[in-house]
Order: sequence, then C-alpha cells, then structure tokens
Amino acid sequence: MPSSPRPRAISAVPVSETAGPDDSHRLPSELVVPEEVLFRPEAVMAEILAVAGEDPTAAVIRKAAVQVLKATLKDGRAAIAEAFTADPRASRATVSSYSWLTDRVVNTVYQVVTTHLHPNPNPTEGERIAVLAVGGYGRAEMAPFSDVDLLFLLPWKMTGWIESVVESTLYILWDLKLKVGHASRTVTECIRLGRDDITIRTALLEHRYLCGHGPLAEELSETLWSDLFTGTEAEFITAKLAERSDRHKKQGGQRYVVEPNVKEGKGGLRDLQTLFWIAKYVNHVQDVSDLVGTGTYSAEEFEKFIKAESFLLAVRCHLHLLTGRASDQLTFDLQIEVADRMGYTDSKGRRAVEHFMQDFFRHATRVGELTRILLTALEVSQKKEAPGLLGLLRRRRTRKGYVVKHGRLDFADPDSAMDDPLNILRIFDEALRTGTLLHPEAMRLISANLDLIDDAYRTSAEAKRIFWRLLLTHGNPERALRRMNELGLLSAFIPEFEPIVAMMQFNMYHHYTVDEHTIQVVTNLAKIEAGELVEDLPLSSRILEEGVNRKVLYAALLLHDIGKGRDEDHSVVGARIARKICPRLGLSKADTETVEWLVRYHLLMSDMAQKRDLSDPRTIRDFAKAVKTRKRLDLLTVLTVCDIRGVGPGVWNNWKAQLLRDLHRETAYALENGMEALNRETRGEEARKRLREALADWPAKDLRTETQRHYPPYWQGLRLEAHETFARLLRNIGDDEIRIDIQADADRDATRICFALVDHPGIFSRLAGALALAGANVVDANTYTSKDGYATPIFWVQDGDGHPYDPTRLDRLRRTIKKTLAGEVITSVAMETHGKIKKRERGFRVPTSISFDNEGSEIYTLIEVDTRDRPGLLHDLTRVLANNNISITSAIIATYGEQAVDTFYVKDMFGLKIHTEAKQKALEKKLREAIAKGVERAGA
Repeated sequence: MPSSPRPRAISAVPVSETAGPDDSHRLPSELVVPEEVLFRPEAVMAEILAVAGEDPTAAVIRKAAVQVLKATLKDGRAAIAEAFTADPRASRATVSSYSWLTDRVVNTVYQVVTTHLHPNPNPTEGERIAVLAVGGYGRAEMAPFSDVDLLFLLPWKMTGWIESVVESTLYILWDLKLKVGHASRTVTECIRLGRDDITIRTALLEHRYLCGHGPLAEELSETLWSDLFTGTEAEFITAKLAERSDRHKKQGGQRYVVEPNVKEGKGGLRDLQTLFWIAKYVNHVQDVSDLVGTGTYSAEEFEKFIKAESFLLAVRCHLHLLTGRASDQLTFDLQIEVADRMGYTDSKGRRAVEHFMQDFFRHATRVGELTRILLTALEVSQKKEAPGLLGLLRRRRTRKGYVVKHGRLDFADPDSAMDDPLNILRIFDEALRTGTLLHPEAMRLISANLDLIDDAYRTSAEAKRIFWRLLLTHGNPERALRRMNELGLLSAFIPEFEPIVAMMQFNMYHHYTVDEHTIQVVTNLAKIEAGELVEDLPLSSRILEEGVNRKVLYAALLLHDIGKGRDEDHSVVGARIARKICPRLGLSKADTETVEWLVRYHLLMSDMAQKRDLSDPRTIRDFAKAVKTRKRLDLLTVLTVCDIRGVGPGVWNNWKAQLLRDLHRETAYALENGMEALNRETRGEEARKRLREALADWPAKDLRTETQRHYPPYWQGLRLEAHETFARLLRNIGDDEIRIDIQADADRDATRICFALVDHPGIFSRLAGALALAGANVVDANTYTSKDGYATPIFWVQDGDGHPYDPTRLDRLRRTIKKTLAGEVITSVAMETHGKIKKRERGFRVPTSISFDNEGSEIYTLIEVDTRDRPGLLHDLTRVLANNNISITSAIIATYGEQAVDTFYVKDMFGLKIHTEAKQKALEKKLREAIAKGVERAGA
C-alpha cells in the first residue's frame, strides 16, 4: 500500500508536559517560507521576557507577549503572502505555513500562560489540560483568514486553575486579533455531544494535538473510535450527505454557477473535505493517499483529488488575500483579480478570466467524479444504502453483457467489455433504456479506454446508430449527455466539442458554461417533445406535435454554440464546424445544409424579436426573406426558444415568448400570403375598426377625432389596449396637461406607462431621465406624435430586480416623473450622483458599437447602440439625439446581462432619413462622448 510522507513532528510543546499522540502525518512536509524565517520559538520567548524586563508582573508579561507575538505574526503572515504571490500555485505549502505559524503562536501563548501567568509546577491529575486544534485547523490546512478552532480538553471538570489558563490563553489570542472558536470539554462530554451533534463529531474527527498533557489527547483519540465512531458509520454518512445536499441547494444546486463559492459550492473544497471525512470515518485512514491502498481510488484518481484540492486551495487563499478577510465567494470582479494573480493571460480570443474559470469548473467536475466513486465503494461495502433507481416503474431487465450491481449498471465482464469498443456507447443506451445509473467501475473503464475512439469509430454506421438512439429514442437524453461529457466521451466522439467543455462566458447573461448550456438546451427540447411545457410554450409544442425533422433539430441544438471561444463570430465558425460534423454523424446533404443554416443564424430570430420594431412591415419582410420557408421558420423558432430558456433561470419570460410568437405569426402570414400582405394601411384600418368597436359608447364626433388624429405607424405599432388608453388620455386634454396611465402588463412581465402631453423637442429624453431617477429599468419604448401636436410616449419598465412594479410603489414613481417634467428636478444634474455600477460588475468589457441602417425600415433610419448597460444610459443617448434635432419614433431596448443594445427608429428635423456619412459620423462621435461620460459617472 502506498504511504504518504511522514515528516517529523514540529509542534513545540512546553517541556513540563508529556508529548501527545503522533500527529506527524497531519503536519506539512514543506513550508512556503523556511521555519527559521517564520517563527523561532526560543528566540520569540526570549524577546517576550526581554520586553517584560526583570521581575515583571503578570500583566506586564501578558502585554509583552501580545506586543512581540503580534509583530511576529504580522511579519510571518506577510512573508507567507509574499512567497505565495511569487509562487501562486503553491497552495499546499501556503496553507501548511499558515497552520504551522498559528501552531507556534498558540504553543507560545500556552507556554507564557502556564509558565509565567499561572505557574503550576506540580499539577494534580485533575489539573491536567491538553490543547487540540479541531476542524480545518485540525487538518493543518489554513487559509490566510481562517478561524482558529481550539478544544481545551479537561481531565474531569473545570477547576479554578484550568479556568484561569483557558481564559488567559483566549484573551491573548483575541488581543492578537485571531478569530478563535473554542470549547472546553472533558473526554466524556466530547463523546456525549458528538453523539448528538454531527458538526461537533466532524470537528472531533479532525482533532490534532498541539500542546499540554499528551496522554489526555491520546485518551480522547482512543475513546472517540471505541465509543463513538465505530459502529455509527452509516449514520455519519447519511448525515454528511444530507448536509452536503442542503449546502448545494443553498449555493444554487449547480456546479456551474457563474459566481461559485470556492468552499461551500458544488464541486468545492467542502465536497472534497466531506469525501475525506467519510473515508476516514469508515476506513480509519489518516491521509487521502491511504484511499489508494484501500482500493477506493486508483493512483490516477488520487492525483485528480490532489490537483483539484491544490487548485481550489490556491483560489481560496488568493480570495482571502485580495479581500483582506475570510471570503470564499468568487464574484465577477474577484475572478479577474484571481486569474491575474495565478498567471492567466488573454489568449486565443478569450480573456484570462475565462481560461481561469474553465480550469475552475473542470476541477469542480473532477470533484463530482471522485464523490461518485467513493459513495459507490461505500455501497459495495454496504456502509451506505444504494440510491433508488431512476424510472423505477419502467425499469427493464438488462440485456446480455450488462449487470446491475448495487443499483447501478455495469459491464457483466469488464475484462472483455472493451474487446468491442462500441460497448462504450452501448452502455449509455442501455442505461437510458433501463432507467439505471452507471456504476463507477463502468465509468472508470470508459475513461481509461477513450483512446479506442478514433476516426474509424466515429464514422462507423453502428456508432452513429447508437448515438442517435441516445438522443432520439429514450425521452430526455440529459443524463446520458451530461455523464458522457463529464467522462470526456462526448469530446472523444465529437472532438470539436472539447474546447467548449467547462468554457465560461464572462458575462452576466449566461448562467452556465457553454457545454452545460448546450445540455440544458437539448433538455428543453426533450421536455417540449414530452408535452411537459404545453402551457408555457404553446407555439413550440404545436410545431413539434405537427412534426419536424428531429435529427436536424437535435443536431442544430447540440452544435449551435460549438464555435465559441474563437476570435471570429461563433455563429460563422459553428456553421463551418457543423458542415464537417453532420456528414460524420450520418446526416444527408440536405439535412446538413439545414443544420449549417440553423447554426449560422441561430441568433437571428432572437435579435429580430428583441432588437427590431415588429410593427414595422420591413422587419417582418426582411426576416421572411432570410428564413425563406415555413420549415426553417418552425425549426428556428423551436431552436430559439430552447436556446433562450437554456441561458439560465429567469432569462425566459412572457415578454420574450410574446415577441417570438408575434414574429412567428407575422412571418408565417407573409410566407403563406406574400410580402404584399404586410400592408401598413390595411392593418391600420383594422386597428381603427377594433377601436371603434371597443369605444362604441363614445359620441361619434369624439370617436372620429381619435381615429383620424394619428399617423399609420401608431395604428400598427400598438395593441388595442394601448389605443384605448391613449384615446382616454387624449380626450379633451388641455395644452398644459400631462396625463399618465400606469398599468401592469402581464404579457410583457413589465409595468406599462402611457403619457399624453403636448409634443416638444426632447420630451422622450426627459421621460427616460425621469424613469431612470425613479429607479425604473426601461425595457421597451415607443413614442408617436399625433397630427394635432400631441405626444403619446409609451414605456415598459421593470424594477431593479427585473419584475413589474409593486402596486405600492407606483405613487412614488408617478411623483418622481411629474417633478421631473415640471422642472423641479434637473435630470442631467440629478444623474451625476445617481446609479453607480456595483463593484462586482465593473470588470465586464463591452466594446461600444454604433451602426446606422437605412435599409431596415422604409421610412426611418435605425441607429443601433451596443454598449455597456448602466443606469441612465437611455436618457444619455436620447438627450444627444434630441439636442441634434433627431426625432425618435421608437426605442427597442434589449439587455443581455451587462450588455445593452438600444435601437432607435429616427428621422431628422425635416422628417427624412439620415443618409449623409458626415452627419452619421458627427452623431456617432457625440453618442460615444455621452457614453464615455456616463461610464465615468457610473464608476464602470
């Protein structure tokens, strides 16, 4: 059995005490800074006595101890931090150094207390005391600002002398600004409390002798195993796994959350520690390396454990040093700084932080793999119950060549299984067919034989048949795809997939890594096919029910983001890659062309729906020309829905659903009836007819005034509900009046605000500023001017959490708007101190892009501004346009995390498009200046 190195014991103990148990296996074999630089016990004690002077009082000695130890501790920590900064991957030596330095401090304090403050040369048996490190400190594994958890072990009960020793020791440690967790207990109390509290039991499992009466520490070790640990393995495992599950839920339940917790998150340090706790409790091992000897892990798996732990420890130490406190949340801003400290650089079209986070998530995946292996080993040894089988009611008998062991599917004869390498794919098919989890031994065998998957394998008819069965035959393929991805099989079968494995997209929009997003997208399709989302997604459900080419759709979803991480547009790269992969997967030339088109234009429908005015016939006409056929329209619609829903929780909403349904409906109408069917006048007349019916109780004169006062874009751009609202707001309105209607718009997950007032230059900008000051996030807006000179702006807004406004907050919103419009608040001045970007969000880069498009609309110029989102952006942009006599008809607001894409449909002061290049360049310059000034104001 391989054994871990056993360095010499280095815990200095007072000479008057008996040495404790041999904890040398828990102590570092090397430090990041030499011992003599960090702490020399004899020299430090001599300095304390020198500072105290001759014949000092207890108070003087204590003060001297604090003074000397504080300076020594500060210097030691600085030396460790400096050495770690110079060697930013040396995490094990670093955490060992912090622990070793803390050992020296605790031992010295204890020596000062028992020798000089409360001397007791001949203690009775009832006055023996031992000091133990517990928890993470007991593992000799401390980050820069980890807690110092101590157990004062008593022989019988608390005596006056022991109480004085404990109290004085703690006071000095507190004076040193150490965060000390402590308990004073007898051996009997430790057993009793540990039996009732798993947290205490876990801390005791990690105890390490520091100083004091050694035999007492030995007694605790022996009694823990004889009276508490042995025989309670199943109870401990169940409790730790339940604790782990609860912790994961609190951290988001996903391994790939965008701001992971290094310690508590899924795949983090606590998961590795849980593995060791369970292994030690069950197998009585003292070191992780001992698990190789027990057969739990192979040497290669142990190496993965060490690499993952070392990497995560390094990240945690850097986090502590950057924040100056015990911080374990890897927030966006800290991700950038940690990546820099660890030596990552921008390369291959990706930022350093993205390379760093890809490594982070790959290590987190390995932790999950190690967890599965250990838990199954425990099931085999009957220390833990096997999990319930998936799909228990539909479980089928396994085919020849497979066997279910402890509830998991394995090869019946592992020694011969790889004689036919196609069994690597077949076992996943069998697992889905029978609803059974894979056995870790099978997973180990697969991982060890991925080199059998070569070009001949990938192009074999049988391999292709099995792969398509996995995707299309057994319902949701999510479980198989995720496990294939974690084992490296998906990348082995489709090598082009490997670069996007654990690839993080450093933005606030995407919640998952690219590979996990891809699996989520495929999962969404499977759920729609299964009829699980009919109520939420009626259009997509109907399209699939009517029938589509499933191979084409699944292939497009699987490959839609495969081009990410390059310098070139990922849609273009992805289409090129899809053109190579699809024939290899057995798709026909026609199907390959369709998949290639879907990958190339997988963002087109989303962009059209969210960045263009769907009431403009040109938008529908251009989109219809792009998709060409109803078949492609239907496929792209389903792909787009699955793609958006796979971005992350809360990204999909009713508004996006309604926009896509509207775009699909209008485009299908145009494809079936011809482009001339998109006539603005015809649709305008239909809208006026519906309004007459809705306002049938109005006098004919008033109704005629309302239906004749608006231009054609107004009638096609708004729904009947808005037409009714504006009709009531405009009815008998005075020239000095500002009328406002605020309503919830459930279809758009937003609050709708309609204004009616006399039109004047800059009104749209002033309204946008008023809404920004009120904390409202504008998500869409239109404004129209009537023939008789009234403005009818309409805004859809959400609160800071992305939800419609609570009715109780509407009065404040209304008051703020009225004050701004009345001139009581000068927007440009108020915005100077309003709306700072949060620190954690400042590291995102969104290059500003401004384009002018005179082809996207028959009567307007489209100005698209793609830039960093921030409070007040819409106000700044519209103010520039207003100051340059640019009339805004509609503003389409799209946000993707920290990125904003605002599209304005505009005319110049003469009612014409902005054609001249000189005017466009001058306007672009002013817009960029406003953006730059706003970014500076927001602190981005």
